[in-house]
Amino acid sequence: MVQAGQCPRRTTRAVGVSLVALAILGVGILLVARVPQIAAGMAAKSMCSAAFVAGRPWRDLMAQDVLPASPVLRAIDVSVDEAGHSVTARFLGLFPRRAVLLPDRGCVLDAPPDPSAHPYEPSADTANTPWPRGDVGLAPGEWGDGVDAARLIRIADSAFEGTGDPRAANARGLAVVHRGRLLLLRNAPGFAPGTGLHGWSMAKTVTGMLTHKLAAETGLSLEAPVVDAFLPEREPEWVADWRKDARGNIKVSDLLYMRDGLAGTEDYAPWGSVPRMLWGAPDMAAWAAGHPAEAAPGERWRYRSATANLLAAVARGRFDSDQAYWAYPGQALFQPIGARSATMETDLDGNWVASSYVWASVGDWARLGLLMLQDGRWGDRQVLPAGWLQRAATPATATGEGFGYGAQTWLFGHREAGHDCRDQPGVPVDTVAMSGHWGQMVAMVPSRNVVVVRMGWTVQPDAFDDCTLLSDVLSALPAGME
Repeated sequence: MVQAGQCPRRTTRAVGVSLVALAILGVGILLVARVPQIAAGMAAKSMCSAAFVAGRPWRDLMAQDVLPASPVLRAIDVSVDEAGHSVTARFLGLFPRRAVLLPDRGCVLDAPPDPSAHPYEPSADTANTPWPRGDVGLAPGEWGDGVDAARLIRIADSAFEGTGDPRAANARGLAVVHRGRLLLLRNAPGFAPGTGLHGWSMAKTVTGMLTHKLAAETGLSLEAPVVDAFLPEREPEWVADWRKDARGNIKVSDLLYMRDGLAGTEDYAPWGSVPRMLWGAPDMAAWAAGHPAEAAPGERWRYRSATANLLAAVARGRFDSDQAYWAYPGQALFQPIGARSATMETDLDGNWVASSYVWASVGDWARLGLLMLQDGRWGDRQVLPAGWLQRAATPATATGEGFGYGAQTWLFGHREAGHDCRDQPGVPVDTVAMSGHWGQMVAMVPSRNVVVVRMGWTVQPDAFDDCTLLSDVLSALPAGME
């Protein structure tokens, strides 16, 4: 007889077998979804880029950048090869993934080493040279009439509360440019001046700038079908499949404005679409191109990182060689404005990771914002063809959510749709912005002649609100452009 509180031995054995079976099933699901490999790839890539592309000391990067993202990543161990500029990560000691620094390509997962690559090191010149060549701004006494200096300083101080704490807002940089003059630029403690910071989806807007320039330079019609946008010898294999179905009708402009109609969603779960693309797909453009058509091109807006990586493939197809393509962001955009820390990274196949991987210092993100605010003008040089700001600010669709999104750019101030800033009266209607995962923002306000940059590692969604910060900063500045 079994007394109360006891289990028969047979029942206990059955429960044990069931638990083992469930555990095996769970492990099997993780392996099929390639979660261990993806997690190891994320850790290796993040640390390699932060160390060798951004110029940060690598020993604290696991704790600062990787572990806050997910408890699953505690199963990762990493090894760093400083001489070889690479990082190897393993999940539970297995599933090794290595990221390696390559010339003009940043850190690339699963790539062979290249001894000619040179890691970036922040320069002291940046911290000692006046804006815009360097990052030295005006003293508060020089900010001019109409600027509430005391208020702006208090706002900046508040923005850095909780810095270093992944459970808090954890800001890493802040800059305010007014009438082309740098009023304020701060780096968080532990981040040397000129250190590169990960922009995440702000890379999409940078890709939009490059596409706009390439269209003018190479005669690319943005209204042309994607399948006709490549040089014949540079056409990817997936284009042949697109010619056979409705995807052949997708235009370059449909990619630029996120209205391609392809199936798929923006899913950030460990087994979701974005991690599988970023850390599981050696050719991200081909992975994105493999999605079937779900809606007619131009009819539906849907934010998808995969779409930006298709746009990167179109850009690649306009160059005679990959070497010219990889060098283009620096030559065409970063170097002309003095953005010395800026790097656009590629995937293993060689495509720009246009969805997610541009690194730049606080000051260099501010330069990119000012260039955009000035419609591509930098000093006496037209770095981007005129008309970029208007293109970026043109809504993707006439109604719906796409009314709050432009050319790879968020329309923060639109009151009818789009970003949450539509409910923030302190954000002008003409505000456009680069916006990235975990609290990255470069906001440009033409009617106020202002650029506001905020960088961070804010893994807690409620710890920071970009619209509130932008509204607060603008409240300390004069009301008009002049």
